Amino acid sequence: MRKIPQITDLDMSETEFIELLEYSMMPIQQFFSYYKCAIMEIETKFKVLDEQFSLNSETNPIEFIQSRIKSYGSIFRKCASKQIPYNLDQIEREVHDIAGIRVVCSFIQDIYRLADCLLQQDDITLIAKKDYIRNPKPNGYRSLHLIVAVPIFLENEKRLVKVEVQLRTLAMDFWASLEHKLRYKKNLPENTLLSLAGDLKQCADESAEWDMRMQAIRNEIAES
Repeated sequence: MRKIPQITDLDMSETEFIELLEYSMMPIQQFFSYYKCAIMEIETKFKVLDEQFSLNSETNPIEFIQSRIKSYGSIFRKCASKQIPYNLDQIEREVHDIAGIRVVCSFIQDIYRLADCLLQQDDITLIAKKDYIRNPKPNGYRSLHLIVAVPIFLENEKRLVKVEVQLRTLAMDFWASLEHKLRYKKNLPENTLLSLAGDLKQCADESAEWDMRMQAIRNEIAES
């Protein structure tokens, strides 16, 4: 096998340089491909559940699904904050939210129903669960967070890959999206930030009340 040139070989040709980049990037590309495959697996599971629920109850519980893979910079910052060594094996073991899926539902009841159905599947392993709907964060954030491991089947192996699943209502997602944008506005005075935090918390509480009222209306219609 021909020797791969080293990064210090300043006299390498363009072809050798491209080959070096491809060789160097291969483990990283493979690493991220595992998470892309895991997202496809989880997303398919939710789409199947949504289809089945629509047949049984004539409504689709899922409004939409979004997915993302953490950027290099985001992974770097997380490793730095948690003092995780910068190697792929360690990152795979200790960073649980490299792959993320957000499932936005119509009603609160749909969130728990979908979560229960997902966790009952025999190829899903629950790693962690945080219920910020029943126990909101101090700033008002609400969502159900699951860290699950799902198997992906490759050409010559099976791997368990972790995915973070966030389940929210439309109201929760709307609030979280705007809160995220406002929170990262810079150069605001301290008193303004405190005032905005209070306003955002009030908005979160009001949107939670709307969710509860809409759920009550839905239940009343179902029972009539």
